[in-house]
Amino acid sequence: MAEPSLAVEMRGIVKRFPGVLANDHVNLAVRTGEVHALLGENGAGKTTLMNILYGIYHPDEGEIFVKGKHVRIHSPSDAIRLGIGMVHQQFRLVPSHTVAENVVLGLPRPFFFPERAARQKLREFAQKYGLEVDPDARIWQLSAGEQQRVEIVKALYRGADILILDEPTSMLTPQEIRELMATVRRMAAEGKTVIFITHKLDEVFAASDRVTVLRQGKVVATLETSQTDKRELARLMVGRDVLFRLEKKPVTLGPTVLEVKNLHVRGDRGQMAVKGVSFHIAAGEILGIAGVAGNGQRELAEALAGLRPAVKGHVFLKGKDVTNQPPRVLARSGVCYVPAERPVGTVPNLSVAENLVLKAYDQSPFCNGIFLDPEAIANHADRLIAEYGVATPSRETPLKLLSGGNIQRAILARETSCAPSLLIAVHPTSGLDVGATEYIRQTLLAQREQGTAVLLVSEDLEEILQLSDRIAVMYGGEIMGILPAEQADLETIGLMMAGIHREVA
Repeated sequence: MAEPSLAVEMRGIVKRFPGVLANDHVNLAVRTGEVHALLGENGAGKTTLMNILYGIYHPDEGEIFVKGKHVRIHSPSDAIRLGIGMVHQQFRLVPSHTVAENVVLGLPRPFFFPERAARQKLREFAQKYGLEVDPDARIWQLSAGEQQRVEIVKALYRGADILILDEPTSMLTPQEIRELMATVRRMAAEGKTVIFITHKLDEVFAASDRVTVLRQGKVVATLETSQTDKRELARLMVGRDVLFRLEKKPVTLGPTVLEVKNLHVRGDRGQMAVKGVSFHIAAGEILGIAGVAGNGQRELAEALAGLRPAVKGHVFLKGKDVTNQPPRVLARSGVCYVPAERPVGTVPNLSVAENLVLKAYDQSPFCNGIFLDPEAIANHADRLIAEYGVATPSRETPLKLLSGGNIQRAILARETSCAPSLLIAVHPTSGLDVGATEYIRQTLLAQREQGTAVLLVSEDLEEILQLSDRIAVMYGGEIMGILPAEQADLETIGLMMAGIHREVA
């Protein structure tokens, strides 16, 4: 029998997938009314464990106790009946519906005035937890932070007093992150229990009471947050010491590599996603693009990589107009691209070796004009796997079986091993653990030192501030300003990300 003071206890949880032991006899105890952080490398089993608690997966072994009672959770419906709610990293809302409609979707509704009850509850949640949101607004009209509030309200509306948040700040501005942390603390003070998965150690210390660290599917420690520090947690996560401040060596800037003039690009729905954007990047410089997701960064990067047409404006590479040139031509001209979505930059069912030669398979030494040269491909793959530390059973392993961090290492190996003139890196460390993040940031700085012009698109402001020489902020498809990194601060950038402040050059 679990202790009455525990909201959740998971004992001896085992979960196997083909070839992978995701959870290896995991024990987790979460106290009532606490904020409990769950940390670990990519593939450590954090989300799998929470998906078991929420009924998405079923454990192969182990027991679950909720509020002292042994339970079997076969589905999310069972979890909801037990008072467990989960807010996923990718929001599960109907964009065309209103906030109120999303909140009550799928629930029994009063026959008379069904929206009235929803609005009353929304007002209560706003007053109690600071979850302000317009009940009549359409989801597509809301910012990422507002959509996240809707997801939390949905869970609370269904009676959740145990709330699971999966990477809750990945799409938020600094101001929205502070608001979320305050909301989480307020919910805990009201007796709610919050479990959140994050790879951002600052947030562990901003909100949590205790933290459990998983490594390779096992619990390595559960600690009081007040009795640990970032270095100890990082060491527990990856099994070694991690550098938190990377050395950014002074470099002498070379000539302009990329110049963008008055660029306009349409989004997937035909709207103008990039509106009159202009900037330049010199050899040996990192220009960071900051902004909340959905403000034109993805469309800008895709246009520069040749994956999306520009409807107006020009792109110059080393002085040559390359506007709307196809990806193959740009790649041959020295443009390398690390996309935000890893499947876009890979063929998951192909082997690691085959993915490493995707851009040059038809060139010497990998092709003799008609046939591929397996030996040359194998030697090339072995060299990059060793040089970039790609953890893979073999070069013939399908890429999809690697962890997210190792897939990202493979993409970086392919894109940076050919001495690029311009490297476009979009959210290169998104969702990665501190060890993989450290490695990728070091790789970007090494490219800078070698004279590569780097365009870094990231929603991680710590990353932007640490790596960039200059920082541009996008909002509503426009650049709100470009600042030297040494003159930038979180408050100014956050206001620009929210469209409140424009920095005039």
